[in-house]
Amino acid sequence: MKDEERYLSMLARRAIQPTAIRLLVLDALVQARQSLSLADLDDRLDTVDKSTIYRTLTLFLGHHLIHSIDDGTGSFKYAVCSDDCTCGMGDLHAHFHCERCNRTFCFTNLPAPLVNLPEGFSIRSINYVLKGLCPECAAHAPHR
Repeated sequence: MKDEERYLSMLARRAIQPTAIRLLVLDALVQARQSLSLADLDDRLDTVDKSTIYRTLTLFLGHHLIHSIDDGTGSFKYAVCSDDCTCGMGDLHAHFHCERCNRTFCFTNLPAPLVNLPEGFSIRSINYVLKGLCPECAAHAPHR
């Protein structure tokens, strides 16, 4: 299936009406193969207004097409959810932030650990970020 057909299907599954801008933003997120910040998307989509990108991200978040990541850098990163994701507790997973290249990756195969909280507390999200060097940066790091 061509990319555009795939993107149209992804939007339809989340009840999002397709527009040219939405397809551009989704394409940028999918093609990146890593999470992107609003600034990253603004750089990649230089013909699209930053506020339009932000509104598109907000829409995608609301329909669980993407999830946001607070990797401790001061700006949220965004990544495309898997087809069966509902952004519920069972969908939360670990993320890895490379301290050298500043990229953040989803580790969907590493579920975020659930914690038993004292009575009266309820968890709505978990931020599970591992920090270090990605394989590319580690290969160029001096050995200790």
